[in-house]
Amino acid sequence: MPDEIRILLVVPVYNHSGTLRQVVEAALVVHDQVLVVDDGSSEPVENCLAGLAATVLRHPENRGKGVAIRTAAAWATSHGFSHIVTLDADGQHDPAQFPAFRERIERNPAAVIIGVRDFGSANVPGSSRFGRDFGNFWVKVQTGLAVGDIQSGYRAYPVRALTELGCFSRRFAYEVEIVVRCAWAGLPIEQLPIRVHYPDPKTRISHFRLGWDNLRLTVLNTHLTLRTIVPWPHQRLVPKTTEPKVTVLHPLASIRRLLSQNTTPVGLGLAAALGMLLGTLPLIALHTVSILVVAGYFRLNKPTAVGVSQLCMPPFVPALCVELGYFARHGQWLTEISWQTLGHEAPQRLWEYVIGAVLLAPPLAVLVGLTVWLLARGVRRMTTTTPVA
Repeated sequence: MPDEIRILLVVPVYNHSGTLRQVVEAALVVHDQVLVVDDGSSEPVENCLAGLAATVLRHPENRGKGVAIRTAAAWATSHGFSHIVTLDADGQHDPAQFPAFRERIERNPAAVIIGVRDFGSANVPGSSRFGRDFGNFWVKVQTGLAVGDIQSGYRAYPVRALTELGCFSRRFAYEVEIVVRCAWAGLPIEQLPIRVHYPDPKTRISHFRLGWDNLRLTVLNTHLTLRTIVPWPHQRLVPKTTEPKVTVLHPLASIRRLLSQNTTPVGLGLAAALGMLLGTLPLIALHTVSILVVAGYFRLNKPTAVGVSQLCMPPFVPALCVELGYFARHGQWLTEISWQTLGHEAPQRLWEYVIGAVLLAPPLAVLVGLTVWLLARGVRRMTTTTPVA
């Protein structure tokens, strides 16, 4: 982060001439550095901003909100600004709350700060409520972070994040993608409650295209979710400590390494239980993917979960599941191992594998989770005098 914090207040605009002047006037009251990026409006915005001390940049054609934000970031870089705060031009956001963003930036210059809209106000569209909840869910899957309002346009960014992190989204989806990539890059993601004003639905102008923009968000979320499970390091702006290696062959050494990474015994126990639960279930060819996604969603230690799941590799646990499923169906154990029972009757064994796994997975998860938790408590007691969680 730069030694000096300089903030640029940015207003991307596309055909909001009816509200833009009022927004910019209010912005200039609280901050003297305001940049308006006209993203190809039908009528250039200079006329409606006449007499105001705001800088205006214009795209000759509409290129999307994401491109407008990146244009602002490039201009901010060339003029020595360290951060930008964006707010919408439709009057939804209150510029008077800018000082709260400035205070947060000064407290933690590396953070991305998202304004979480208060949806208790009048005229909040149902589509906005659903879109926010839906988007928040996928961001939690992709990053493990509980973001309160991934679709809010009132935000603060370190300029470096916008100029150095590669994003393929160009329109509304950019504001989702950049937060996910900032989280992957190691930047803190903070949240700030904000007021929001929605005009009467008859007068409100929205450029969100239900079909195309939802399709873009679907493609983006699919891409980002798949990217979370690809074993390739993410681009980082903050150095990352070395991920500890976890192996069931050296459990105590693995636990000691994990505890040194500020992981608690409870967290290790839950991660181990998750790995055993999903490892036991017949998620053929999908075990590791499922564990990484679920562990990421609940912010559990991924190396622990994946490492413990290796205990479920064939033949022992799958064979135990088949035996338990066979007993549940027939009231006796499968004792004949032959081409007939394992070949011709393979569909029945597969069904018994599913039954047995569903029955066996929960108790095995509890047993392994408790075991790892107790081992971790013991290791921590041997290595530190601090209270055990």
